[in-house]
Amino acid sequence: MYEVEVKVPASHDAVREALADAGATPDGTVAQSDTYFDAPHRTFAETDEALRVRRVATATDALDRDAGDVSALVDAILDGDVGHDAESRVTYKGPLVEAASKTREEFETGVEGGDEMREILERLGFEPAAVVRKVRERYRLDGFTVLLDAVEGVGEYVEIETEVETEGDVEAAREAAYAVLRDLGLDPADQIRTSYLGLRLEDA
Repeated sequence: MYEVEVKVPASHDAVREALADAGATPDGTVAQSDTYFDAPHRTFAETDEALRVRRVATATDALDRDAGDVSALVDAILDGDVGHDAESRVTYKGPLVEAASKTREEFETGVEGGDEMREILERLGFEPAAVVRKVRERYRLDGFTVLLDAVEGVGEYVEIETEVETEGDVEAAREAAYAVLRDLGLDPADQIRTSYLGLRLEDA
């Protein structure tokens, strides 16, 4: 499975209005805390791979997106104050497969205990590299997932995502994602291919 993703920096207020005008369907808000790991046998920064353990929880309908900074909102949602359905997932992402988008081969599965999964990885020699935390608003539009990400210490971004079965399907999906960006008043030329982890480490 390949995750086709385009990402641009953008203020969320204007994009929310464009999403409403386009008839997008809201799909909830989540908080995510991602612990990324370095491998003992190769350097992921050089191979352009990523391994993470994610803790995620869904915000309640009563969430006020302006009720504090990103860090406070992530804590409130993950700790259950304004969130529920917390779960953990482990994800491997392969290297970028093209220069025109952030498309990667991806494998993800749920795990019963995120703390235990992190401990297993550390016992095997994997070392925590960084933690990326964000609040993510999700919308459905024209067969794509539109994500409004407020990333702790990094800023606001909009991602357009979909999944395809084969690498041969990537180009058409990417071009369709560009069209969604334009419909929202955003410019594909503003796309950045650096991951949130990379942006976080740049600011560290």
